[in-house]
Amino acid sequence: MRVRILRRTTEWTASTSADATSNAMPDTRRRVWWYALGYFACYVPYSGLTKMLSDGRLGARISGLSLLPLTTISSAFAMFATISALGWWKYASRAHIGRIAIAAPTRWTFLSGVATSMIVVSTTLAYTFANVSIPLVMLLMRGGVLLLAPVVDALNGRHVARASRIALVLSLVAMGDTVLGIRDGHVPWLCGVDIAIYLFAYFARLRFMSHLAKTRDDAQMKRYFVEEQMVATPVAVVLIAAIAIFGGQTHLSVELARGYDVLSHPALGWVLLVGVLSQGTGVFGGLLLLDARENSFCVPLNRSSSVLAGIAASIALALIVGSALPTVYELVGAALLVVAMIVLWAAPDHPPASLPPAGPRTAA
Repeated sequence: MRVRILRRTTEWTASTSADATSNAMPDTRRRVWWYALGYFACYVPYSGLTKMLSDGRLGARISGLSLLPLTTISSAFAMFATISALGWWKYASRAHIGRIAIAAPTRWTFLSGVATSMIVVSTTLAYTFANVSIPLVMLLMRGGVLLLAPVVDALNGRHVARASRIALVLSLVAMGDTVLGIRDGHVPWLCGVDIAIYLFAYFARLRFMSHLAKTRDDAQMKRYFVEEQMVATPVAVVLIAAIAIFGGQTHLSVELARGYDVLSHPALGWVLLVGVLSQGTGVFGGLLLLDARENSFCVPLNRSSSVLAGIAASIALALIVGSALPTVYELVGAALLVVAMIVLWAAPDHPPASLPPAGPRTAA
């Protein structure tokens, strides 16, 4: 049976009129901040509920690893529901199996989806190593992605606005401020390998996005988003199941296998909600990174939203269940991130010259 993939080709041309550009720019400016707000709004309850479940405050304790299988499956269903509700399946490329046409990724959006699934899995694995400071791991991951942003922009020939450079520096200083509050700087080599995989996956994802989808063409952006999302979560589900089944009797595989027993847990509803909220962060975070602005704008905004959401969740948990408040260093870092976001908010919209060169862009 022959399978043929029909690829959509879109084009951003320099002949766009000045009036059309000026009308589109304010809408794009507002939209990226709505994405940041949506990311923050999903991340606060997501991180808070995850912490409460892993601490046993919503029934019997469920480890972070044991949460992963069902939350990822829940995320996969939420992903299909979200794209269906938005009516965005029509933007995807089509694979023709005989006379039947179905949505299908191209090879580049498939690879981007695989990279995204690697980010999901490696993030979780990084927090499972014994005697490793979680704030240090978060710093290395988030700070590493911040450093990647200007590198990817340079490789893609993108102009980086002054406000983006300032926000990038403030974000890095905020991450570095966390180091002052870390006493244990030990990182096992396997944890280092995991972080390297995480950063490589982010580098690949940002490169694919920058080359294929970060334009003012809404249809092109939506096509990329749909095709990446339809790969990312299902691949993550398969990877997690494979580790649980074929990982032997390691702590990692045993805890993941226990995750499938959560189906009988009284807090099952909360677990599934965590998965839905996790997908919410993936949707808003992905759309934010796909904004036409340079990565040195989008990545600091994305990272700042997640860190501030984590701080907000910590404060909420301290007020509700009496857990520890954020440290002074974390609050100082959060304040710097707020300043970075104000700098980005006050910056003028970028001129069309800061966009990728005009010309045809294909996904394969």
